[in-house]
Amino acid sequence: MSKADRAVVFAALGDPVRLNLLARLGDGGSITQLSVGLPITRQAVTRHLHVLERAKLIEARRCGREVRFVARPERLRQAMGWLDDVARQWDGTLGRLKSHVERKKR
Repeated sequence: MSKADRAVVFAALGDPVRLNLLARLGDGGSITQLSVGLPITRQAVTRHLHVLERAKLIEARRCGREVRFVARPERLRQAMGWLDDVARQWDGTLGRLKSHVERKKR
């Protein structure tokens, strides 16, 4: 995943409404279904879904007259893989810092 892709994905995930929509998309859903219980208009839901779609976190599929949205978990797995890499780097750096500090105490 490129830096630009990561930026788009994490920007899309940075909104609580989009996180909620993504969580609701386990089995897919239409805009009407996804709008239920949200304090925003269907038009706002549509805009949020388009942000998630541009980030390739979801996919729109036409089913007759209805458009259904489904999550693309592979994109989330890519983002999680990058976060795991960053965490490993920090773990190594912090481990070296801890060793250095402990040696200085002696």
